[in-house]
Amino acid sequence: MHELVERALALSEADDCIVIGSESTTANVRWANNTSTTNGLSTGTGLQVVSVLGGRVGSVGVSNPTAENLESIVRRSEAACEGRPEAEDAMALPAGEGTPPGWAAPMVAPGVAAFSKLAPALGEAFRRAAIDEVLLFGYAEHDTSTTWLATSAGMRRRHTHVDGRIEVNAKSPDFSRSTWTGRTSGSFDDIDVPALYDHLVERLGWAATTVEMPAGHYDVLLEPSAVADMLYYLYVSTAAREADEGRTVFSRPGGGNRIGERLYAPSVNLYSDPTEPGIEVTPFVVTSSSGSFSSVFDNGLPVGRTQWVRDGVVEALVSTRHWAAASGTEPRPHVGNLVLDSPSGPDLAGMIAATTRPTLLITCFWYIRDVDEQTLLLTGLTRDGVYLVEDGRVKAAVNNFRFNMSPVDLLAQVVEMGATVPTLPREFGDWFRNTKVPPLRVERFNMSSVSKAT
Repeated sequence: MHELVERALALSEADDCIVIGSESTTANVRWANNTSTTNGLSTGTGLQVVSVLGGRVGSVGVSNPTAENLESIVRRSEAACEGRPEAEDAMALPAGEGTPPGWAAPMVAPGVAAFSKLAPALGEAFRRAAIDEVLLFGYAEHDTSTTWLATSAGMRRRHTHVDGRIEVNAKSPDFSRSTWTGRTSGSFDDIDVPALYDHLVERLGWAATTVEMPAGHYDVLLEPSAVADMLYYLYVSTAAREADEGRTVFSRPGGGNRIGERLYAPSVNLYSDPTEPGIEVTPFVVTSSSGSFSSVFDNGLPVGRTQWVRDGVVEALVSTRHWAAASGTEPRPHVGNLVLDSPSGPDLAGMIAATTRPTLLITCFWYIRDVDEQTLLLTGLTRDGVYLVEDGRVKAAVNNFRFNMSPVDLLAQVVEMGATVPTLPREFGDWFRNTKVPPLRVERFNMSSVSKAT
């Protein structure tokens, strides 16, 4: 792939050119009714050419590029500049730093070998489930992707990203009880399948007794997956430009943004770091289009650790070089992971044991949608496990709810944070699984209506 990237750049006749190449390998396995059903291995390559002519930007992307169609791709990218207005965010591309080590090395991916320990462990879980009269359904996926970035300013960057996920749903034979759990992993060596199974069986046991509860404001314990899904919406709303222009919850009345304001509980510390152990992500900007979150003219810009929230105070918002220059601030590139830091909190079992008054334990959310961008009000549904906790134990399963809640209010109403753990957001785990968050105890969570969803 590096050869195609270099050749495409050499073919360019534009004022500036950015070429992004990619290779990926994905292995997966799926199961249902305690039986493996399908497995597969897919590979893919891609090439994106971004041309800049007279300040106008054109971009063309293709799958499975070849040496034979390379010049056509470059010329189409240049032709795409015609008739476009000059790019508002046009800037000089970041200067190159030489070719990095390993630039020309082939991508190496484990493929289905990534499941060498997981597969037999799943087989044992299926055997246990048959004895326990439990039905297991699920999916595991392992992804390896390498990105090559080259620009006419001499920039050369390369990064290989490895991650994976496992999701398991357990049901009673009559399908009246259901629960879910999920994990992220780059190797699956750290996935304890027997522990996942025990976790699911325990929750099915909790659902042997059920109670109906009305809509209302409740104290809740949110499992990490539910927290991560709410934080995803928070994170994608942190563009400094949109805040400065009065379009988001981070806009200050009268103008400007809310950097420096305390919006959350003092225990809230939120950061991103491309080198965060276990959820490492690309340490430089790579994008084929411009927007409030990114600019093609920032390609190759180093990405480092950014503290978004410190002790409940908003400390930074995502900003491109263009908007930083326009607003007199420092660039803050978007980072592909997120950590809600709570290094010394209890585990979820400890939080349950410390619960005295009636509290709802929420496993996960789904079908989350935004209602109001100005307040970041979200709506969604609970799924696969809502439980009543009181007097230090789980007493029963509860009906599902629709909720209306802003993640800003959620973090403001936090009264206890558990220990931060690597987390798979159930709703948004397809494209944002690099998170570490704790379980949270939150007051006055708004369950707006009872849901008949199961």
